[in-house]
Amino acid sequence: MKCAICRHGETIPGKVTITLDRNETTFVIKNVPAMVCGNCGEEYVSEEITARLLETAESAVKAGVRVDIRDYVAA
Repeated sequence: MKCAICRHGETIPGKVTITLDRNETTFVIKNVPAMVCGNCGEEYVSEEITARLLETAESAVKAGVRVDIRDYVAA
């Protein structure tokens, strides 16, 4: 797909690191599958994966976790 940000590059499959901050919690997930622009580096994560990451992060916030760093694991 054509990059929506730079409008020049094509996206290619890759892995990215996502960092989510909420209140006192920092949640870092490495090796998340994404489409990455070969020109500007913009990252696109699917809706399904985004929903899973947000659910997991919300659980960490509710559990009182301050910092959590983990690798992405496909369902």
